[in-house]
Amino acid sequence: MHYYPLSPTILLMTEKYLSTDSYKGVRDFYPEDMAIQRYIFSTWAKTAERYGFERYDASILEPSALYKAKGAENEEMVNEQTYTFIDRGDREVTLRPEMTPSVARMVAGQRHELSFPLRWYSIPNLFRYERPQRGRLREHCQLNCDIFGASHYTADVELISLAYQTLIDFGAKPDMFEIRVNSRKLMQEQISDKLISPDLLPDYLRLVDKKAKISNDEFIKEEKKLIKDGASVAIVINDKVSQVLQGLISLGIQNAKFDSTITRGFNYYTDTVFEVFDVSGENNRAMLGGGRYDNLTEMFGGEAISGIGFGMGDVTMRDFLETHKLIPEYIRSTAPHVIVIPMTEEENMPAELIAQHIRKAGITVSTDIGIRKVGKKIGDASTRGARFIIVIGENEVSSKQLTIKNLLSGEEHTGELGSLMNYLDVK
Repeated sequence: MHYYPLSPTILLMTEKYLSTDSYKGVRDFYPEDMAIQRYIFSTWAKTAERYGFERYDASILEPSALYKAKGAENEEMVNEQTYTFIDRGDREVTLRPEMTPSVARMVAGQRHELSFPLRWYSIPNLFRYERPQRGRLREHCQLNCDIFGASHYTADVELISLAYQTLIDFGAKPDMFEIRVNSRKLMQEQISDKLISPDLLPDYLRLVDKKAKISNDEFIKEEKKLIKDGASVAIVINDKVSQVLQGLISLGIQNAKFDSTITRGFNYYTDTVFEVFDVSGENNRAMLGGGRYDNLTEMFGGEAISGIGFGMGDVTMRDFLETHKLIPEYIRSTAPHVIVIPMTEEENMPAELIAQHIRKAGITVSTDIGIRKVGKKIGDASTRGARFIIVIGENEVSSKQLTIKNLLSGEEHTGELGSLMNYLDVK
């Protein structure tokens, strides 16, 4: 195959058009995608509210200082993965990469007006400049659930059980996923100064967090750089983690276990941390994670308010649902229940009047007012998944006698529109 350079005229023609590609690492949501997205959001919201959680939200813009503060410090994220810019007021602003600092700011700001414990949830969109890959994009949406003002281990149990129930409400079975629980406090207590210098402990916890993503040889090599000569790190479960696991078992949750490699990436976690993994060979990865952060509100002044929360991303959620074939077929259909088809443009307005009458009964309906042939319109209505069609021609307009056809059964009924409404079964 030979390739020839484009002429200046052709180059000029190609350069005048914008690309139809979206920005790298983000998604366009066509109607079928949006239907699945709405299903995910709706299920998230219903489950969270069943647990007594109240919905909140905040702007996607935050002062950059919020993420640079000591309590929310994560060097890689702040320096390399945020969308940060200077606004026209000469203020440094960041598109939020996570929701926890924002909700901590909100709670700290209204601490004297709020009644604790709080159970709050949100479904924000988040932004991180990182390499797009399966399960990870530069923009995604996420279910965030947090409990503030409850330091007892039962809050940890409740929050993890909410994460568990959310997956169950999508139709998942317990053997499809596994809950892995650890404690940062436990690790800090058991990794003494004799093993690792205190200033290197955050680096060690980040290394442990990456253990599943690197080879064992690479882990050992990096571990030797951090632990003291001759030291050996072994983490043993403590009472707090045991209480959490036993609490989950008492609620009927049998797929949770202790895992000393779970540390989470953010340094603001203070005790319990957990992640939920898809155990399928096709999608063997963490789907959600969270933990306890009892000191985060201190950076806003005043006494610390205990908190525990988790985040569940929509990208990994959809991967999980598709891997296990849990998306109901009816969710994928975006077609209206009824499509009114005018035979010519002369019947367009009568078709609109009929559609409006049907809408008033609470039934979804649209009109196909294109100029294509009627047979093509009927075929498209069936392909889209519409349940009923009404074809309108000159005779139907003059006689006011309409025929409703059920595309699933082939059954037809003829009469005036008012008498036909009972046949538009919405089930």
